[in-house]
Amino acid sequence: MKPKIFIDGEHGTTGLQIIQRLEARSDIKLLSIAHEDRHDKQVRQSLLNEADIVILCLPDDASREAAQMVVGGDTRLIDASTAHRTDPDWVFGFKELDPHHASRIAAAKRVSNPGCYSTGAIALIRPLTLAGVLPKDALITINAVSGYTGGGKRLIARMEDAAHEHAITAPHHIYANGLMHKHLPEITHYGMLDTPPVFTPSVGHYPQGMLVQLPLHLSTIGVSREELHACLAKHYTACPGDDVRVVSLADGDAIDRLDAAELAGEDFMKLYVFGNGAQVNLVAQLDNLGKGASGACVQALDLMIAG
Repeated sequence: MKPKIFIDGEHGTTGLQIIQRLEARSDIKLLSIAHEDRHDKQVRQSLLNEADIVILCLPDDASREAAQMVVGGDTRLIDASTAHRTDPDWVFGFKELDPHHASRIAAAKRVSNPGCYSTGAIALIRPLTLAGVLPKDALITINAVSGYTGGGKRLIARMEDAAHEHAITAPHHIYANGLMHKHLPEITHYGMLDTPPVFTPSVGHYPQGMLVQLPLHLSTIGVSREELHACLAKHYTACPGDDVRVVSLADGDAIDRLDAAELAGEDFMKLYVFGNGAQVNLVAQLDNLGKGASGACVQALDLMIAG
């Protein structure tokens, strides 16, 4: 029997992207809720408990409420919100966290999907702290730019509609200027850091794509650029699949500029180690709605189905 999949919040940005990835598949059965019934608690609860796997594409409080509406049975959950990302009862959905993490997702009852910024940041930091190359007490800075679709329908409207009351016409802007971004807890926790990084996110006036940058002085960690690259490459070579790709130093050195939107529409990520003998800039390049959101949900879903 085909597994039944319900996307609670299918009419939002992340939900719509997941549907695009799943609607043509013949190995699953997609359950759907009419747009006019999306706020009907009884209809939603029925679908939540009928499905084999539910993907929650909801705000944090609504995701917590939906999880409580699953009253028993075998329904498994993937939560795309921030609500459960550091909850020990939920398995974090970044399957490349370590070489064995994909099997944990496959067996999990509850999976918390990573955020877009944290996907790039953790991909760069985790292998280094896990190997002892980057000290856990390191004080680091992360700079990032994302396409505006990561902000959901409200931000999309402000970026795309010049007549909007609160239209944003700037080609690029920073935000979260109080340095308290919602992705910091999961970056700190799964990056195995003692202290939250200084994180400066920004938004470009383009729909999809992301760059996450981790600059480091090599003298502060006592390793070479080549050793950093080797550490990342070893980690992801040991992980199953090919969804995180470490670009060779030679290929990285041949790049004059890196396009944040280059991987728009893709569900994999590239990692670069730019720099020289004294400094490096570790960079993750991904689609904020692909490997950073909807694509990652589908990767977790496939592991759970095969599980």
